[in-house]
Amino acid sequence: MSGATVTLREMRWWDLDRVMALEEELFPEDAWSRGMFWSELAHARGRDATRHYVVAESGPRLVGYAGLAVFDRTGDVQTIASARDHWGTGLGARLLTDLLTAATAFECREVLLEVRVDNARAQRLYERFGFEPIGIRKGYYQPGNVDALVMRLSDPAAPGVTTAGMATAADSEPDVTTESGVSPGAGASPETGASTETGAPTETGAPTAQTTPTAQTTPTAHTANPANPVHTAPTAHTANPATSVQGTETHG
Repeated sequence: MSGATVTLREMRWWDLDRVMALEEELFPEDAWSRGMFWSELAHARGRDATRHYVVAESGPRLVGYAGLAVFDRTGDVQTIASARDHWGTGLGARLLTDLLTAATAFECREVLLEVRVDNARAQRLYERFGFEPIGIRKGYYQPGNVDALVMRLSDPAAPGVTTAGMATAADSEPDVTTESGVSPGAGASPETGASTETGAPTETGAPTAQTTPTAQTTPTAHTANPANPVHTAPTAHTANPATSVQGTETHG
């Protein structure tokens, strides 16, 4: 891995070629389409924006990306992904911190995500940031038919949430990176589904969660697997079919 400094910035449409290359490498079975990303970015700017997407660059190379959707003051991690050679560097934690900072700016009262039940490393990362399990979504990740654990952070604006999460991720498990591979869902709620790209989510080194964008023409494939809305998330979250169908994707 290059020793170049990694910087984060807003994702723009001209980043999509590199984003898609990494997406297809990390999530070969349920990668979001270019159209899903376009749909998400269409809601990422302006006064009425409900999305926040960021890319991570090391020199000229794109090495990660992440996205958040917001509905009725509920944030949903759509995707977190980092290049394989950046797993274990803390990039996943940085991307998650950026999303939680955005959720605070959106005045979200809570943040939800889905993560594969077999992705223990990603779950530990989320727990360090204060996320707690609230339900299971059966067969959420397809085509593997893997269940998703729904997790919730009750107050992303609470003092020390991101600081404590970053510190524990770095000090306790430096080899864990978070990639929420979740397809963009329009603020996917666990009731809807994704590889939080929300497919996505997590410092794990394996795709964790990808969320498919919501019905707003946002990618639905990742986040949303309406299959089993088992959590007690606010109805507003559930009611937004825009979520992705695959759940939060997490790689890293």
